[in-house]
Order: sequence, then C-alpha cells, then structure tokens
Amino acid sequence: MDPHLLKKLNAARRDRQAAIMLTDLADGRNRLVMKGDPAAGDLGSAVAKAFRTGKSGVVEAEGQQFFLNVHVPSPRMVIIGAVHISQALAPMAKIAGFDVRVIDPRTAFATPDRFRNVDLAADWPEDVLKEQPLDAFTALVAVTHDPKIDDWPLISALKAEAFYVGALGSRKTHARRVERLTEAGLSDAVIGRIAAPIGLSIGAQSPEEIAVAILAQTIAALREPPRPLKD
Repeated sequence: MDPHLLKKLNAARRDRQAAIMLTDLADGRNRLVMKGDPAAGDLGSAVAKAFRTGKSGVVEAEGQQFFLNVHVPSPRMVIIGAVHISQALAPMAKIAGFDVRVIDPRTAFATPDRFRNVDLAADWPEDVLKEQPLDAFTALVAVTHDPKIDDWPLISALKAEAFYVGALGSRKTHARRVERLTEAGLSDAVIGRIAAPIGLSIGAQSPEEIAVAILAQTIAALREPPRPLKD
C-alpha cells in the first residue's frame, strides 16, 4: 500500500473519521475515499452503502470489481441524565455495540450502584465532554428534563453533526427548548434534527419500553440513508 495513503488512513482512524480504502481488483490500484467525498454512479451508491453498514467486501460497478475496505469509527452513545430510562438504555446499547457513557452532575443519581459496568461521569457535561468531544459517530440522548443540564450537550451535538440527537419531553417542553436553542443561534433546520418526543412511536410507557424505543430510533439513524434537513 502507498505509504502516503496509509498515513492518511491512520490519521482518519485516529480522528474518528470514516474512510474506505478502495482497491481496483483489475490493477491493484488503491485510493482513499472519505465520508462526504463526491462519488457518483453505481460505485458511489456502493460506497454510500458501505459507510452506512460498516461492512467491507467486493462490489461490481461500471463493469469493474472493487474491494471496499471500510474503516468506520465505533458508534458511541452519550446519555445525559442518570435516570431510570438510562439504567435500562445503557446495557441495551452496549449489547447493540455502542460505546456508552452516562453523564449527570447530580451525584444522588449518578452512582456506581445504579450503573454497574457503565462508564459514568458525575459531573457537568460541558466539563466531561471537553476531554472526549462529540462527533458525527456519536448519538446524544438527553433525558434529564433539566435545561441547565441538557441544553449545552444538545447544542454541542447539533454543531458536531452527531448522527442522532434525541431529547426527552412533551411537545410543550420541546417548544420551550426550541425557543432557547433559537436564542442560542441555531437555525430551524438544525434544531429540527432533534428527535423529540424521543424514541420511535411504539406506545412505550415504562422506562424499559422507552429505552427500547430510543435504541431502535438510534440504530435507524445510524444505518438508514440520511434524510434531507427540513427547510
């Protein structure tokens, strides 16, 4: 492999950027495709699908065969709020393959006894996330119902283009949230990316059922083709 391409690939992996090493099987030539690079036709469709699924393999396009070696960062889920929903959601998300972190400055909630074997931070999100910023391969789940705790990570997730941003609350609660985020300078289109009320509409009632709805919606956001922003 071209040392220059390998250096670029290693840098992408270090920076949690998605990349595909594309090899033409006819002549062995390689090129590195970053997520977001323009790619048209059948090959472009195959590349887009590979980024969504994270699966490497041989594809045929334009009468040629290519091997797509996919390097996609492991998805993370950052849960803001050490509440009952989070107690159910954190282990479910870990089983589904997410690196999970729970953040809540309220030490009465954020205790090791309530979150065994979970990466738990009993501190303010703006302090915790300085060390490990949100990125495009992070799902942000805000469930405290407290604007002082939820709003900062929500704004950060939207600015970082996190693949999923969800917030607990009624439509009335979300309307007030929209007002605050608008005052913070976010556009309607960006705010419109927030899943609120959070989770798929499955009639969930208990914390465990709500956790299932949130996880399903998160997986859909990760794996399904992106939808255009609403104007």
